[in-house]
Amino acid sequence: MFGLGIRHVGEATAKELARHFGKLDAVMDATEAQLLEVSDVGPIVAQSLRTFFDQPHNREVVEQLRACGVSWEEGEPAARAPQPLSGKTLVITGTLPTLSRDEAKDLVEAAGGKVAGSVSKKTDYVVAGAEAGSKLVKAQELGVTVIDEAALQALLAAPVGQ
Repeated sequence: MFGLGIRHVGEATAKELARHFGKLDAVMDATEAQLLEVSDVGPIVAQSLRTFFDQPHNREVVEQLRACGVSWEEGEPAARAPQPLSGKTLVITGTLPTLSRDEAKDLVEAAGGKVAGSVSKKTDYVVAGAEAGSKLVKAQELGVTVIDEAALQALLAAPVGQ
């Protein structure tokens, strides 16, 4: 979905839409109200998706991709699992002991969090591993909570609302 170039739909939003709906056709046919149920979708993104898929040309592009043999992973909508990091923004820096940066990012996103590339006042946690550099310094300057991989795993395992 990210590859379709829909205005305001980045990689993280596309992943959330895929998890929520399971199939591209379900996203294409969703109402704005249904789109707003997705954790990463607000009114502007919902309207952008509806505008995009309401245009026959864009639906035709999807069908042409299918006709050419282009396929994408689809499945059942994800179960509404607890989201212990819902609404939280994390930055990952340095080398973590057991997780690659991509693995850590996937875990955070699956738990409802967002992974940012830089530290700001809006960052909730910085996950710092070995050889963490300027991002760690910035977090300390801004008073952002710095945690290690073990603390990240504890946050991921925490009951929602803790």
